[in-house]
Amino acid sequence: MAIRNLSNLRAPKRANENKKRVGRGMGSGMGKTSTRGHKGQGSRSGSSLMRGFEGGQMPLHRRLPKRGFTNIFRVEYQVLGLDRVAEIVAAENVTEFTLDKIIELGLLRKKGALIKVLNNGEIKTAVTVHAHKFSKTAQEAIEKAGGKAILIG
Repeated sequence: MAIRNLSNLRAPKRANENKKRVGRGMGSGMGKTSTRGHKGQGSRSGSSLMRGFEGGQMPLHRRLPKRGFTNIFRVEYQVLGLDRVAEIVAAENVTEFTLDKIIELGLLRKKGALIKVLNNGEIKTAVTVHAHKFSKTAQEAIEKAGGKAILIG
């Protein structure tokens, strides 16, 4: 990318184009019907069709069947794999993974999210992991390596 200075500044594309002025005579090319065409619903004043209107044909959103429902009690967890825990233990020599430490290391995308630890890969060092939920195999793997799986709240 070129260095910007006053000699190579330009206006954004279409910034200098005039507004479309319709109904201002034949010479403009947008006179008489003012770009609305002849007759029909779209040519009338106050015309606005509902979203998805297909000219009287059954609209797509009504042709397709309804499926399923939204569970309002669903609880979503951010997943933390034991493979990532093992990598960080090897790289940074961390022995305890608290909620703050997990956020600090950038293992979570959302800050206030709930954490679930899953058994992806294997762990060989004793580590204490604090999380909101553990899969059964992840908990067994942590305890087998000599660590602790501590549930938060």
